[in-house]
Amino acid sequence: MKASKVAYKPVGLALGALSGMAAGALFKQAWKRLGHDEDAPDATDEDRAWREILIAAALQGAVFAGVKAAVDRSGATAVLRLTGTWPG
Repeated sequence: MKASKVAYKPVGLALGALSGMAAGALFKQAWKRLGHDEDAPDATDEDRAWREILIAAALQGAVFAGVKAAVDRSGATAVLRLTGTWPG
């Protein structure tokens, strides 16, 4: 395993935690703007329809994946600029 990849591990973990928090906040705002309740439904919410639950899950997955990809790519690019080596 390359040394740059090992050195990037803690940075990647920290960025992952931060991106998870940012994605959660972004999803909450998107859910509110779509005109839904304050909280997105859980899969076991008895009072919510299948359609609403599946739409919320798909939106949440898309937001989390997009934010994670953007943060991971930005972190790797920053490491490349600082060290001259791609961490992946």
